[in-house]
Amino acid sequence: MIDPRRLRILRAVADHRTVTAAAAALYLTPSAVSQQLAALEQETGHALLTRSGRGVRLTAPGEILLTHAHEVLAQLERAEAELAAYAGGTAGELTVAAFATGIAEVLAPVVTLLADRHPGIRLRVRDAEGDESLLLVLDGGADVALAVEYRGAPRQDDRRLIRVPLYAEPFDAVLRASHPLAGEPRIRLDALADSDWVGPYPGNPCHDVTVLACELAGFQPRLVHSSDDFRAVVALAGAGAGVALVPRSALRGIELKDTVVRPVEGRTATRRVFAAVRRGAEDHPLIRPVLDALKEAAGSLSTD
Repeated sequence: MIDPRRLRILRAVADHRTVTAAAAALYLTPSAVSQQLAALEQETGHALLTRSGRGVRLTAPGEILLTHAHEVLAQLERAEAELAAYAGGTAGELTVAAFATGIAEVLAPVVTLLADRHPGIRLRVRDAEGDESLLLVLDGGADVALAVEYRGAPRQDDRRLIRVPLYAEPFDAVLRASHPLAGEPRIRLDALADSDWVGPYPGNPCHDVTVLACELAGFQPRLVHSSDDFRAVVALAGAGAGVALVPRSALRGIELKDTVVRPVEGRTATRRVFAAVRRGAEDHPLIRPVLDALKEAAGSLSTD
């Protein structure tokens, strides 16, 4: 009989690609992960992992087992949801992982909504970038992720997750007030091809959006200054250190000293935000109200 706890470990190793990283995500020691994987190989009678460079990858039997692991773990999530519903589970604590702007613009209003409508549900908020939050959900470190679409993000049909689209918003160009293009009503990105740029670090989904938008405009941005804090990005742009693309909601409440914000002409860079939970958990009596409240709060965000 295959132990489903070991299937969760197998999935973590497949996601993180090293035993050490999977162990850290699951709050286990690497030796404990290795022991559980060895036991799983004994249970199945197959080698499930092979070394690949500095990491590991699944063998063909490992990939087969991983496919079934997604279904087994999703079914266990459904079982927990139904049992909680039977018990009238309307009180408890959930962890939501979200990026900073999402916390300010969406999750904070959700806290208020839940306090009024579902006072028994308590949220714990973890600040995590869009790509980090999904791994936290998959590894059990969070119940709900507020995430951003990015290169390599799980697809809509990913068998591990249920995704709930929330909103999409454009990126605006941010320039120093004395910039030669500051007086234009809209900015063509290719007109900024020779500029220095300010933006998030590689790995941040907004970095991917900026680079892709510039590539589509025919150039590679010369990213000279990096920060994941959009207040810092705007301040550097206002100081003349470079130009930037910033999601529209991230500009709310930021002092635009010596800075102008202009919409982008033509094909606009867009941040697409969604919520995600482990497949099978979407109807859990604690999770469903949170997803509904997230959709309601996100509906008030303007993308004009």
